[in-house]
Amino acid sequence: MKLVLIGALVALIIGLVGTRYFIELAKAKGWGQFVRDDGPTSHHTKRGTPQMGGIVIIAGTVVGYALAHLFTWDAPTASGMLVLFLMAGLGLVGFLDDWFKITRERSLGLTSVQKLVGQTAVAVIFAILATKFSREGISPASYRISFVRDTWLNLAFGGTVLGVILFVLWANLMIAGTSNGVNLTDGLDGQAAGASVMVFGAYVLISVWQFNQNCQWVTNSKCYDVRDPLDLAVVAACVMGACFGFLWWNASPAKIFMGDTGSLGLGGALAGLAITTRTELLVVILGGLFVLETMSVILQVGYFKLTKRSNGGVGKRLFRMTPIHHHFEMLGWEQVTVTIRFWIICGLCVAAGLGVFYAEWIVGGV
Repeated sequence: MKLVLIGALVALIIGLVGTRYFIELAKAKGWGQFVRDDGPTSHHTKRGTPQMGGIVIIAGTVVGYALAHLFTWDAPTASGMLVLFLMAGLGLVGFLDDWFKITRERSLGLTSVQKLVGQTAVAVIFAILATKFSREGISPASYRISFVRDTWLNLAFGGTVLGVILFVLWANLMIAGTSNGVNLTDGLDGQAAGASVMVFGAYVLISVWQFNQNCQWVTNSKCYDVRDPLDLAVVAACVMGACFGFLWWNASPAKIFMGDTGSLGLGGALAGLAITTRTELLVVILGGLFVLETMSVILQVGYFKLTKRSNGGVGKRLFRMTPIHHHFEMLGWEQVTVTIRFWIICGLCVAAGLGVFYAEWIVGGV
C-alpha cells in the first residue's frame, strides 16, 4: 500500500505545483486556446487561455509511478507499464493535435483521419503486447470479454490468429470509445478533470480489492485472475492525484486547459485499466458521464441525417448543441452549474459501478 500512497502524493504535488509553472511557460510561449465560433458566446472569453495542460497530468502520473517504485525498491510490472504506454501514446496524439491548433492558429488540429490513425497505431501495439508477458498462466489482458471479471465469451474461440485479430479490434473499440468520451466531456472548466478524479479513484478501490482477493494467494470461487492488481492501483492513484492537482488550476474560471493531450491520455489510461483489471463492460457504468456525452453526439448526428433525408434536405436537431453540456449552456445554465451537476451524475455512476462490482463479489461471481 506504500506504493499507492507514495505514487498518489507525488502525482498530486506535480499536478498542483507543476501546473502553476506550466501556465507561466504556456503564456510566455503563446500556447493559447482557440475557441469555436459556433459555440456558446460565453466561451469566447476563454480565447488565449493556456492549453496542453495534459502534459503535466501525464508527467505527474509517470513520475509518481516511477518514484513510488524507486522509493520502495519494488519492480514495475508489465500491466502497469502497458497502461502508462497507452496513456502516453494517446497523449502524444493529442499533443500533436493541440500543437497544430496553436501553430495554425485555429480551433482544428489533426484531421479526423490523422487522429484515428494515431489512436489505432497506439491501440494495436498495446493490444498485442497486453496478451504477452504471461506469468503463471495470466497475461495483462485476456481474450475473454469481461464485465466484473472474465465472462464465458472468448474472442479466441476460432484460433490463435483470429483471436488476436478479434481482441485487437475489441481493444481498439474500447480505447477509441473512452478516449473520445473523455475528449468530448472536456468542454467546460474542470468537468473532465473532476470526473476523472472520481473514476480513477474508483479504479484504485477496485484494484486494491482485487489484490486482496487475488487467485495467486486466495483459493476460492470469488478470487480474481488479474496479473498485477496492486501495480494497477498505483497507476490509477497516480492519475487520480495528478488530476486532483491539475483541477486546482482548471476549476472555473480555468487558468489552463488539459487539451487533447490530457483528454486522450486520460481516456487511454481508463481503457487500459478496464482491460487489465478485467472490467471492460463495467467501465460503461463507472464512466457513465463519458458515455452520456458521447451518446448525445451520436444521437444528434444520427437524428440530423435521418430527418434530412425525410424532410427535403433540412435536418432537425435533438439538442441545441452537442456535446450535451453545451445544450444546457444554450438553455441559460451557468457553466459552473452544468459542471457541478455533471459531477453529481458522474459520482452517481461511479457509486453504481462500485456497487455492481461489490455485489458481484457478494454473490460469488456471475
